[in-house]
Amino acid sequence: MSELRWHPLLGQWVTVAPWRQERTYHPDAAHCPLCPTRPGRPPTEIPLPDYHIAVFENRFPSYTGEQGRCEVVCYTADHDSSLGAQPLQQVRDLVEVWQDRVRDLSRLEGVRYVFVFENRGEEIGVTLSHPHGQIYAYPFVPPIIETELATGRAHQRKTGRCLYCDVLAGEIGVRRVVEEAGWVAFVPYFARWPYEVHVAPHRHLGSLLDLDDAEAWGFAAVLKNLLQRYDRLFHKPLAYVMAMHARPPGRGHRYHHFHVELYPPNRSADKLKMLAGSEIGAGAFILDVRAEETAKQLREA
Repeated sequence: MSELRWHPLLGQWVTVAPWRQERTYHPDAAHCPLCPTRPGRPPTEIPLPDYHIAVFENRFPSYTGEQGRCEVVCYTADHDSSLGAQPLQQVRDLVEVWQDRVRDLSRLEGVRYVFVFENRGEEIGVTLSHPHGQIYAYPFVPPIIETELATGRAHQRKTGRCLYCDVLAGEIGVRRVVEEAGWVAFVPYFARWPYEVHVAPHRHLGSLLDLDDAEAWGFAAVLKNLLQRYDRLFHKPLAYVMAMHARPPGRGHRYHHFHVELYPPNRSADKLKMLAGSEIGAGAFILDVRAEETAKQLREA
């Protein structure tokens, strides 16, 4: 079972899961555990000759037993594809899968937060290149979400308004990358990564479970559009972390505005932004490019 250790200086939980050292590391396509099980080849995590979208429990989970759940979501059976390359219908179906898993995992006893995310690219440490994301059901609310909830609550008490709605109202056109059916993708004024982009609905929604059908289609469209721009930016597949920031399960935190944050590690086509002393040691990010310029590059991509 995974072990939770309390960091008294930061007031945060640290998770220890030693078995993850043994997880599969950069297999070739013929031995990819996320591909379908092909005739004459070794069995994979998916015992079918083909699939549309697949979800299963992670073989090397960070959280186990009563301490949570870790699931893998495979976007497509095509090993050499990507989320942004999928047809719009496929991305829309994926949104429905995300909604289904968030709904089910939120009901598990002891789960306090469900986090949908994707790690893409070797530059950020991905060990499997097959297009996939993950869902973690945490036994605690992660610290970044805790901070967002605290600042959002304070802003609402002070002004009576949603903090993120006010952020959206202040995001002028020069930092916007694309808008689709009630959604906007933009490089925030306060971005900490050179090509960081937020994706958010104009309507105040708390989680994926609040989307109506039209908003789910809009989300799929803006996400696909943005990811295609990422891959055109430097004429190669761009690594990124995609993190969905939703309110915790339950009836509270109505002031929280659902949004998605994407952080590519690149600061140029052939250079990465490496976190060093100020970022890692002090938590103070330093950026050497303006959001207005990176948004312009993405619009033109």
